[in-house]
Amino acid sequence: MTLRLRTLFRILLLCYLAALAFLCFWHFKSLPDVPKTLWSIPMDKVVHFCMFLPFPILVYLAVDRYTVKPWHSILFALGVFLLGCLLAAGTELIQGMTAWRSKDPLDFRADALALAISSLLVCIIDLAKQKK
Repeated sequence: MTLRLRTLFRILLLCYLAALAFLCFWHFKSLPDVPKTLWSIPMDKVVHFCMFLPFPILVYLAVDRYTVKPWHSILFALGVFLLGCLLAAGTELIQGMTAWRSKDPLDFRADALALAISSLLVCIIDLAKQKK
């Protein structure tokens, strides 16, 4: 990957983290009316899932990670997953300290599920690159 492309992905990762912080901590006075569920899943959990799904992919692209051994790919994906879980747990803890947000363990579970799926995808992509 070229330096210009890697720099672009790093800037994109920083923009993503800023947007994530905005969505998690901003005090919204009013929100548009949306359905309460999507396929019987609370819409709030769907939003959390969608917010954290890009994290491992953006980290992978931002650090230009290409490993040479399969266990390196697995460790990298696991590390990114754990880093994402720390980020998700931190956002929930901070939301619990605000007057306008609430701390919900089910939100963390939706975040962690998105991180697990995306980290697995990153691991599979990295392992496929090794085979080439």
